[in-house]
Amino acid sequence: MMELELLERPRRLRSNPALRAMVRETRISADTIIYPLFVMEGENSKEEIVSMPGQYRYSIDRLGEVLDQVVDAGVKSILIFGIPAYKDPQGSSAWDSEGIVQRALRYIKKNYPQLYCITDVCMCEYTSHGHCGILQGTYVDNDKTLDVLSKTALSHVQAGADMVAPSDMMDGRILALRKTLDSSGFVTTPIMSYAVKYASGYYGPFRDAADSAPAFGDRKSYQMDFHNRREALREAALDVAEGADILMVKPGLAYLDIVRDVKERFEKPLAVYSVSGEYSMIKAAGAANYIDQDDIICESSVAAYRAGADMLITYFAKELAGFIREGRIG
Repeated sequence: MMELELLERPRRLRSNPALRAMVRETRISADTIIYPLFVMEGENSKEEIVSMPGQYRYSIDRLGEVLDQVVDAGVKSILIFGIPAYKDPQGSSAWDSEGIVQRALRYIKKNYPQLYCITDVCMCEYTSHGHCGILQGTYVDNDKTLDVLSKTALSHVQAGADMVAPSDMMDGRILALRKTLDSSGFVTTPIMSYAVKYASGYYGPFRDAADSAPAFGDRKSYQMDFHNRREALREAALDVAEGADILMVKPGLAYLDIVRDVKERFEKPLAVYSVSGEYSMIKAAGAANYIDQDDIICESSVAAYRAGADMLITYFAKELAGFIREGRIG
């Protein structure tokens, strides 16, 4: 056999599990995982989301079922979406002090004070037309929408939200929210901005979950064109200048180049949202035995962190925290 004079042998550092863990470049913690949660009106209700097997909408009186699981898994943060009892063109239930998110926050803060509560701030779940703002004819009026987003964010914080996360993609929304929160005495409440949110086909199952599909048209006049890369940096820069505390890229797996770009350009903490379509594709392929579902959950999650994520919003949060605890990833 030929003798090779190899001084560099990368395989030396892959020879056993302890060594591989020692030299691992990307590390993740359950502290950085955020679980999305859908809360709906009603009593004693738990409805499975058909296009997202294993995910449910809960009435407030049954939230304890899922929150017990979240806490037991070691997940410490949740992102709350509300499904209201009524909708109107202005989405007025979004900022109602007795709205679904506001009441859910009070319940969670009373019964699960250890959970860090982030609320999605948008209008699509609350408007009768399903768009993310106030309409002027068939066009979303940017500046009028800022007023209702600000009122909604303030009502969430007054009800107990620890952080607000505007997802509407209106221009100037971070500055509007920051001014409203600051002038109301909430100067320490952080804003997680959906800074880079593309108009994506990966959102389909979420629209079933939140009953938020637009009644007409699409959201391409305010969400970003997925052909664009430089625009992502422009959007993120504007949000940083307006006072965003955390930036987000959404969706996740198909946009890891954007995650890396944003991470390298800005010093703000960066979240990645592994969206409903990513979840549902993994679940479908796993159910068909085309893939090992658990392996793909781990691999795709680590990919987000490897690209630059500091935190991950994922419907697999409970499973992922378990894998970390078991030492399967981490």
